[in-house]
Amino acid sequence: MRLDYVVRRVFLFVVITWLAATLNFFLPRISGQDPVREKLLQQAMSGGYVHTGMEEMVANYEQKFGLDQPLWSQYFTYLGQMARLDFGYSIANYPRTVWAILGESVPWTVGLLVTTTFMAFAVGTVLGALLAWPRANKIVHILFPPLLTLSAIPYFLLGLVLIYIFAFQLNWLPLFGGYTAGTFPEMSWSHAMDILRHSILPGASILLSSLGFWALGMRGMMVTVQGEDYMTYAEAMGIKNRTLFFHYAIRNALLPQTTQLGLALSTILSGAILVEVIFSYPGIGTVLYQAIRQFDYFLLQGIIFTIVVGVTLATLVLDLIYPILDPRITYGRQ
Repeated sequence: MRLDYVVRRVFLFVVITWLAATLNFFLPRISGQDPVREKLLQQAMSGGYVHTGMEEMVANYEQKFGLDQPLWSQYFTYLGQMARLDFGYSIANYPRTVWAILGESVPWTVGLLVTTTFMAFAVGTVLGALLAWPRANKIVHILFPPLLTLSAIPYFLLGLVLIYIFAFQLNWLPLFGGYTAGTFPEMSWSHAMDILRHSILPGASILLSSLGFWALGMRGMMVTVQGEDYMTYAEAMGIKNRTLFFHYAIRNALLPQTTQLGLALSTILSGAILVEVIFSYPGIGTVLYQAIRQFDYFLLQGIIFTIVVGVTLATLVLDLIYPILDPRITYGRQ
């Protein structure tokens, strides 16, 4: 791989990250909302009265958060903080820091979505490959239409259907939350089983909605691969069907699926926001939803910047490892 290509890709990564960070700074402020004033008003109204020293409190907190500075000064301060990955304090949850909130919510989202993404990738890829393979069992063709139909339903709509059937009507699984309300998280088998029961419905909604997508993509690549000359030659050589399927067909059709898997993993933090909101799951989606409602600039900036860096970094890594995954790909000049 040429060194100048790697340098260009890294430079492009930095530029895209900077542009995304700039939009991340200015877009929330275009709304004209004052997050400090909104939070103080909510606290005052919850007590049944409006505090007489509201303006002084607003001025004091705006100075503490640096919101009293000119916009250009706030912008350069923000860029310096993003470069150090210092997201500061949450306005709506002061004095908690953004990192503390992310540290509590990210494991829930990663645990749920990494598991469902890999399961959907593995099952969908194999199912799609079998669907395009002429010597596969006919039962695959019976399973595919329902999965393809489910893939057309958004995560959150399927989640509502699952809640109605399995939680509301049958009462087999809990309605909401990451674990039973009122219990204290602990390292025990019973608590782990409780977390697992609460994750079944949100996980199933994501899994069932994405299986058809992975299967359809793999099926298209398998149909293309089977028309290649090396497949015809391998069949003429009398190679076993199992070897043809795994070592020739799937291996060469898997590259686009791997690319999509990397992009799917990079967007895990934002991949199921509405699912988490519907199930009141304590993940990053619920935190992002609350931050948008409360105009929490710093929490929004931290979450969105993390997502942007994840997507661009995954794209960069995939681009650089393509020649390793497929030696036919080269970035050097011929």
